[in-house]
Amino acid sequence: MVSAGDFRNGVTFEWDGKVMQVLEFQHVKPGKGAAFVRAKVKNVITGAVIETSFNPSDKFESAFVERRDMEYSYNDGDLYYFMDQETYDLVPVNRSILSDSFKFVKENTMCNVQSYKGKVFNVDPPNFVDLVVSATDPGHKGDTATNVLKPATVETGAEVKVPLFISEGEKIRIDTRSGEYMERTKG
Repeated sequence: MVSAGDFRNGVTFEWDGKVMQVLEFQHVKPGKGAAFVRAKVKNVITGAVIETSFNPSDKFESAFVERRDMEYSYNDGDLYYFMDQETYDLVPVNRSILSDSFKFVKENTMCNVQSYKGKVFNVDPPNFVDLVVSATDPGHKGDTATNVLKPATVETGAEVKVPLFISEGEKIRIDTRSGEYMERTKG
């Protein structure tokens, strides 16, 4: 059990059947009336954020959100399979749970899988991935001076905007959070 008076950033608790995480909190002691806790909390399943106030003596059931690094193995239709590195069990995850940034993840990539009571609700890919450009228009001599971008398809099938000097077969680093080209890499 956790009381509202013990709230700290990052604390997870159950509230009305939902798993909530404290983003910000403030203990308020007005001149008149009882003290209260003003908090900004996020539903970890849906991502919805609300601001509300609690009585400091309100008690909530603690919620343990499990975060594990798992290796993306393969997909079969709408099911994507992740392998637990300790038990070697395959965990199926439905496509609807994966974010748009998952289009940059290739097989054998480590991802952070988050679950509550054994039910997976989120998969975070790594922030940066190195991928090979599989298709793009050819670059020309002198294309390095401008900030003009062209479309390129990477080995996972995702499309990204790259500078004009990038050509097919080159390895590039992509920020999965924004889908932007970061730099050319070796290898």
